[in-house]
Amino acid sequence: MWYWIVLAITGIISGILGYFFGKSSTPSAAENSVQLNILEIENAKLKSDLETCRKRLDTSKAEQLNFKGDKRPPKKDVFFFDANRAKTAFGEKIKENDLKLVEGIGPKIEALFHNFDIKTWKDLAETSADKCQEVLDSGGKRYRIHDPASWPMQAKMAYEGHWEQLFEWQEKHRAGKY
Repeated sequence: MWYWIVLAITGIISGILGYFFGKSSTPSAAENSVQLNILEIENAKLKSDLETCRKRLDTSKAEQLNFKGDKRPPKKDVFFFDANRAKTAFGEKIKENDLKLVEGIGPKIEALFHNFDIKTWKDLAETSADKCQEVLDSGGKRYRIHDPASWPMQAKMAYEGHWEQLFEWQEKHRAGKY
């Protein structure tokens, strides 16, 4: 009889300890949210890098075609700035190629990019996240805290005129600004 009582008590204690150990190892909702934001930013960076690689590949193919006797210049995507659509999406006047439109870029960071001859949305869209970090590092310690992973992607949306998509993305990733 004592055997069954000791076995039952041991089982109950093991179950309680297992519950508490298991509960402490699961991440909280806040930790999941932070991890999700980090993964979304990494995903945006990877998409931007992939798009840059695709553009380089397309340019390389076009140059090879031209080299083989085609006299026409390679076809390039041309986008026109529509200030009215931009204003409709953002609710304020948007200046063409204003890098400050990108979430996380202010006047001083914009000046750093201008020093590296990155002055348009297209220039920024074709810049890798590593190059953006290099630009930030050139400004000193105070600029190293910024995460430029999504900046090329945002600049591409602006350059291509995807105003509603850019506005929605920025609203979702506001980084604590209200």
